[in-house]
This record gives sequence, structure tokens and C-alpha cells, in this order.
Amino acid sequence: MKLILESIISCPNCGFQKGETMFEDSCQFFYECESCHTVLKPKPGDCCVYCSYGSVKCPSIQKDKNCC
Repeated sequence: MKLILESIISCPNCGFQKGETMFEDSCQFFYECESCHTVLKPKPGDCCVYCSYGSVKCPSIQKDKNCC
């Protein structure tokens, strides 16, 4: 299975979207929205901001492994 490393993060506060490249070997726990500067954190039960707000889940989840 080929990993997808590009994900579009959507800010729940202002709706701003931005494409980002995910790291293959680590999760991102915080992300600051470029538009409204809200700091996003994973939702309960999610391991990272990509799993909560991204168009694609993080590489660990894509590999069916426990996240970071």
C-alpha cells in the first residue's frame, strides 16, 4: 500500500484550508491555523491533527499501526 503524505487541514474555527505534507514517522499534535491563528489539537480518540482535521489520516493509521 502506498502512503498518502499530502493532507488538507480544515480549521473548524474559520474554515480555512491548507494542504500540508505529513511526516512518515511522527505525528503532529498541534497546528496553528494560518488564517485565524487558532491552535488545533487532536479531538478525543484521535492521535494527531491530521486524523481530526485532515482530508487524509496520518501515515501510522494508514499503515494500520498504533499512532505515535
